[in-house]
Amino acid sequence: MSPFYTANGDDGFTGLLGEGRIAKNAPRIEAIGTLDEATAAIGLARSLSKSDPVRSLLIHLQRDLYHIMAEVAATPENASRFRRIQEEQVEWLEQQTETISQSISIPKEFILPGDSPAGGALSLARAIVRRAERRVVALFHEGDIENLELVRYLNRLSSLLFLLELFEISLDKPDSPTLAKEES
Repeated sequence: MSPFYTANGDDGFTGLLGEGRIAKNAPRIEAIGTLDEATAAIGLARSLSKSDPVRSLLIHLQRDLYHIMAEVAATPENASRFRRIQEEQVEWLEQQTETISQSISIPKEFILPGDSPAGGALSLARAIVRRAERRVVALFHEGDIENLELVRYLNRLSSLLFLLELFEISLDKPDSPTLAKEES
């Protein structure tokens, strides 16, 4: 058998991080899939970004989304083993948002995605993150996950992605802003 597939999911079920299997169309798997889409869209934006600090920030966000996916994929008895997103990560997002908001101006009307390739990709990523947030909120309200910080993180992430979209669009304008490179 090829190392690229196991055929274990051919029955329409998949495993979690822990005991048991669930249907591939279960709400938890929908949430994980949407988070996966979000990180792929952020990766597309990263590949199109003209800014080293933005690319560095997007890598950080992708890694955080992988942590969220792991916690959502864990069975309730294993979730704490995979918990990496805490209040500190939400506060960090808020700080990033505040920093970027000081370097751009907010438009007075709606913007249409696509004014720049990276801006369009960030708009797509933001929309997918909003859907992921709705999926994770549903799991939280049903009691399937207990970490409210996942919801808060995704809520802040969509705001940050909007500002990054505006930042990328502004890079094509004269007197474009700059961001300090993130320290690792």
